[in-house]
Amino acid sequence: MKSYRDFVAAFSNTMKKAKSLPLGQAVSASLPKLPADAPKVLLFSPHPDDEVITGALPLRLLRQGRRQIINVALTLGRHQDRRQPRLEELRGCCEYIGFDLIIAGKDGLTDVYIKTREEDQEHWEKYVETIADMLRENRPEIVFFPHVRDWHPGHIATNQLVLDALKMQEPNFTCYCIETEFWSTMDSPNLMVESSPDDLADLLNALSFHVGEVRRNPYHLKLPAWMIDNVRRGSELVGKRGGPASDFQFATLYRLRLWKDGNLQEVLAKGRFLPSDKNPASLF
Repeated sequence: MKSYRDFVAAFSNTMKKAKSLPLGQAVSASLPKLPADAPKVLLFSPHPDDEVITGALPLRLLRQGRRQIINVALTLGRHQDRRQPRLEELRGCCEYIGFDLIIAGKDGLTDVYIKTREEDQEHWEKYVETIADMLRENRPEIVFFPHVRDWHPGHIATNQLVLDALKMQEPNFTCYCIETEFWSTMDSPNLMVESSPDDLADLLNALSFHVGEVRRNPYHLKLPAWMIDNVRRGSELVGKRGGPASDFQFATLYRLRLWKDGNLQEVLAKGRFLPSDKNPASLF
């Protein structure tokens, strides 16, 4: 490679070639054998596909931390004719990547929006009780959910839904809470998690099972670029402003806190970088 023109051309050619990659046809990734009493992690996903878009740390918790990852699919999308196909795609994705799957409600919740919370309290309270029951039943060590300013109405409502359900738990209930981002960035992430090339490839394979969505918009092919940009942002937002940049290639940003005594509490004195060769269980 002799010039920046070559550098950019290589990116462009790679993206063009990637469009021919098969969708949803990979055999299952290598799955670890978990102990019967493996700690549980609940990954609250507003829509099918969020489980792997923000799933870098959950995947590492499964593989390195030997945690049981349970994807809680809150909805199956807003288009009625796509709900059953999206469910089948979601099952294929979770089976491939090794996440267990729970569908909230009978076949996914509807109207998971802040407007519902503000204008239909009875409806919203039923949703909150559904999630509160999941928390009581599973007693998770960790829960993942979008941050409160993640732009999409369903993502914002998911944040409030999980927090409302946490407030319904017994006073001694504790768990780590990890907020995720995708549609809009967090102002104050405190954790940057590296993904190895192998882990990222498996996340892309899993995401490709959402065939109907990625045929419409091949966002699975953009995920590596998003993770590269996360390293740029995280080096200063999670690290030190003006400090040395991280040498990670691919990373995802999160905000880690602890739910204790009925509220969220800080647990990291400063931002943390988690390299791909370090067991993420060290965070908890």
